[in-house]
Amino acid sequence: MIRFRAIIEVLGKPKEHIEAALKKYIEKLKEDKTYTVHSVDFAEAQEKKDQGLWAAFAEVELSTEKVINMVNFSLDYMPSLLEVISPQQLTLQDVELSAFLNDLQAKLHAVDMIAKELKVENDVLARNTGNLLKNYITVLLGKQSLTSEQISRLTGVLQDKLEDFLDQLIDEERVDLKAGVYSLKSANQKKME
Repeated sequence: MIRFRAIIEVLGKPKEHIEAALKKYIEKLKEDKTYTVHSVDFAEAQEKKDQGLWAAFAEVELSTEKVINMVNFSLDYMPSLLEVISPQQLTLQDVELSAFLNDLQAKLHAVDMIAKELKVENDVLARNTGNLLKNYITVLLGKQSLTSEQISRLTGVLQDKLEDFLDQLIDEERVDLKAGVYSLKSANQKKME
């Protein structure tokens, strides 16, 4: 029997939600027949002031039959710390190691696939958001000339990020900048240049 200690952390907000989520997570662990939970010690949730989030922790002491189960625990429950209590020396057979490495590869491939799917979705969202912002700025500047501060207030985009975007529109010769005021370039202006 392998006995080990783990620290499980949940991060989010509001405080009540992450505390409830952590308790639900521990209940799920207790229901997992692969492990025997010997003790659980919940720490007081702490606010991460610089992030506006809360972190809740639980220290769990548990045991399992095989080394592979402990390794799978690391992959499935993602503890922030894992410490083997006993025995002092562990033996892993070639079949167990092969099974572990194959499971690890399968999980890494699954994570890689999710990351790639999210990147594609994020790229599409970024492109669509950029097109939407470009159209919105075109409509705004079609009615009047505005400063970047005014456009920022109207669009909700931070001024420094917006100015980078406006620079792209200037490079594309869609927008003109004179004395800190942005205006839409007309078709006639583009032809004259």
